[in-house]
Amino acid sequence: MSIYNPITLEELAVQSLLRNEASTISALEYLPINLFPPVFKEAFIGRHMELLKAMVAAWPFSYLPVGALMKTPDVELLQAVLDGVDILQTQEVHPSWRLGILDLRNMNQDFWDVWAGRDWNCSTETESNEQVCNELRQDLKVVTELSLSSHLKEHQACLLHWAQQRKDCVQLCCVKMKICDSPIEIIKEVLDIFPPENIEELELYTNQVQPFLGRIAPHLGSLVYHGGVTVIVDLIVMDSSQYPSVDICLKSPLETLIITLCHLSQSDVKQLSQCQGLCQLRHLNFSYVVLSSLGVPHLRVLLENTADTLQTLELVGCWMEDSHLSALLPALSLCSHLTTVNFCDNKFSTAVLKKLLQSVANLSNMTAEFYPAPLECYDPPGSVLVEKFAQLCPELLDILCAKRQPKTILFATDVCLECCTRCFYDTEARFCQCWQ
Repeated sequence: MSIYNPITLEELAVQSLLRNEASTISALEYLPINLFPPVFKEAFIGRHMELLKAMVAAWPFSYLPVGALMKTPDVELLQAVLDGVDILQTQEVHPSWRLGILDLRNMNQDFWDVWAGRDWNCSTETESNEQVCNELRQDLKVVTELSLSSHLKEHQACLLHWAQQRKDCVQLCCVKMKICDSPIEIIKEVLDIFPPENIEELELYTNQVQPFLGRIAPHLGSLVYHGGVTVIVDLIVMDSSQYPSVDICLKSPLETLIITLCHLSQSDVKQLSQCQGLCQLRHLNFSYVVLSSLGVPHLRVLLENTADTLQTLELVGCWMEDSHLSALLPALSLCSHLTTVNFCDNKFSTAVLKKLLQSVANLSNMTAEFYPAPLECYDPPGSVLVEKFAQLCPELLDILCAKRQPKTILFATDVCLECCTRCFYDTEARFCQCWQ
């Protein structure tokens, strides 16, 4: 028995409005407000470009989440929407419901799926949207996310060129910006277009250390100065001999610094330890950075300088040995605000690992801890001695339990030869298990 689903009156109305596009455009001021979302959605899907332009200019809500309809980038649809914004900006008399936020992010699908009987003056799906809506200004705000690589894609170039020409009347806001292996010129151009206070999170990945720091560091200082932003600078250096030193000159403090996959000389770490812009770090990640023995004392100075603010410390795979760790322990014990530490993939003996645990045992804010299995848990070829590992872990864990109750703590070995996965010690069950 088949189920008959007759077309609704609203669907019939939408179809009629799309068939008579010219008449619909001329009568938009009389269109019932509840018909705007369904008509706009169908016009977008059906690529009715002229109707889209007119509807953006006449949009009766303060919020328009276009990105939720654009599953894949489409420069023609984007241009039609931006043309509609231009029409709105040139109107001599602005309606009281004037569009305030154009959201180009791929989110807020529920706006288009459920709009009947709801107040859509402001989207409340996420905290981010609430913040954006609560900060409405006179100018139109365009919200987006950007992921840039070696060159600008067509739709990205279209948006940035449009925004560059309208900086005085449109706020371009980026909730998350990721720039990976882009030419310095593109990075600088993009950061020139976005006001520093309108970037919430910025990730930069580059292998051009010296040119990057010389051209971009002033922007990073401005970004942090305007507050609330997370800046991640990931300097990927495969051959550090190309760059004589790392010199970060920031006008105001960074909150997050990530430097990975490179070799830092004594001079590099010394300059980092002396940088005033790093004195209030909350998150420091030097994972897979090869630290020279002479550079470790300067890393200790950096930890001492950030002891009052540092919350997470990641030193994974840094080729650290007992002498390196021993040099850092006095400074580490001062970092009273630490919540997360990760020392995995380093070579520590049982004796020095115990000293590490004794240093962090008094850090009451710790919620997640990751440590390598002691060197004594490996046989000469480098295979894990599982029984030895299982015997030592309870003893190590008891060092922490004597001062506080650990929340999340893992002792990690190298890859397990039996199942080819990383192996951890389960601190609750108190036995060694392969981490699937």
